[in-house]
Amino acid sequence: MNKIGLIIKREYLTRVRKRSFIIMTFLGPILLAALYIVPILLALNSSEERRTIAVVDGSHWFEDRFTNNAEQTFIIVEGQPIDSVKEMVNQGAFDMALYIPPTQLNVPSNAILYSKRQVPLNIDTYIREVMKKEIEEQKLIASGVDPDIVNAVKTDINLSVMRMDDEGNEKETFTEVQFILGIILATLIYFFIINFGGQVMNGVAEEKTNRIIEVIISSVKPFQLMMGKIIGVSLVALTQFVMWILLTGAIYFGFSAAVGITHPESISSGTVMTQSIDTTDIMSNETIQQVVSIANSIDFGTIILCFIVFFICGYLLYGTLFAAIGSLVDNNTDSQQFTLPVTVPLIVALIASFYIINNPDGQLGLWLSMIPFTSPITMMVRIPFGVPIWQIALSVVLLVATFVFMTWFAAKIYRTGILMYGKKLSYKEIFKWLKYK
Repeated sequence: MNKIGLIIKREYLTRVRKRSFIIMTFLGPILLAALYIVPILLALNSSEERRTIAVVDGSHWFEDRFTNNAEQTFIIVEGQPIDSVKEMVNQGAFDMALYIPPTQLNVPSNAILYSKRQVPLNIDTYIREVMKKEIEEQKLIASGVDPDIVNAVKTDINLSVMRMDDEGNEKETFTEVQFILGIILATLIYFFIINFGGQVMNGVAEEKTNRIIEVIISSVKPFQLMMGKIIGVSLVALTQFVMWILLTGAIYFGFSAAVGITHPESISSGTVMTQSIDTTDIMSNETIQQVVSIANSIDFGTIILCFIVFFICGYLLYGTLFAAIGSLVDNNTDSQQFTLPVTVPLIVALIASFYIINNPDGQLGLWLSMIPFTSPITMMVRIPFGVPIWQIALSVVLLVATFVFMTWFAAKIYRTGILMYGKKLSYKEIFKWLKYK
């Protein structure tokens, strides 16, 4: 056991000191936090720039239909040809020029927007919506239908989804958020298993190629070496994951404090915190309340705990197989024929996730959650929607039991293949090794 500890320590320290590990440890949280920070920064920057739009309306349908706001100002230009107004845009008098050609018999459904820079999507959409609404109203009036009656008939439905448990307790859920969270968690599990499992395989193959393994194997048993490598790399992965959580949280709360974003605690107590930037310019209180409701609907404790358990168990299962593959090959090119059958279940589980997400309690999701080779990914897709405790427990038990069996299986291959060089191996020969004592 002491030798396994030494191998774990060596694998851990060697990998955490690598430049690639340090870069990804700090780069990962920055990218994750950017998903939250960038939209707010874009909103702040876009709100600071006000664009003036000259409107040349030859149809005279829309002269009083465009309204000004913090981002755009519409100026009606009369008695000026469009060429003159375009020249004003070139000279910087206006940011854009909207030209609606005159019509006699047809509805003015065409327009041209001139600009020296890329037109923001919100302005493009707003102009389209205003023109569309006005034309529709005029058509209704021409048909003898009052537009106010049509508008009164239109209704927005606010559908709240409440999930009930066996005791009759109700909890609001947000399907779209659970959908996104499930896919993200499944992708992370896939990424971590493939990435760190590949590190185990490459490390074994490299030591085998450099003949370092012959020196190491004289001091420790092949099984001890294999388990030391697998556990050492798993600790590296767990360290990086924990660092990602801590650093992402630090960036999130640091940025929120800097721009004065209200936190859930202050919202629930009715206190709104503001600093140098007014939060109402970023998002309304209603939007913030919605975000808080979504956050409260997610059981982060269960999700994080299950993620760690299924990541560790899933990695250990696949790590033993990747270690066995590394002992079979002399270079990465030869490893492709063995890695494909191992990674197929992960790929199948990831693809099936997009179907399971629509029916997380269905038979496909249930069975893939019980199959150890697919359960780490499938379970993380289903857990945000709520999974019975017995299913999680059974899935973990099957996963651990399969890991124990695959450890014996991989150790048989590892101890023979680790000292075999320059020979093309077939699956038939590999299975013969399982009979060796």
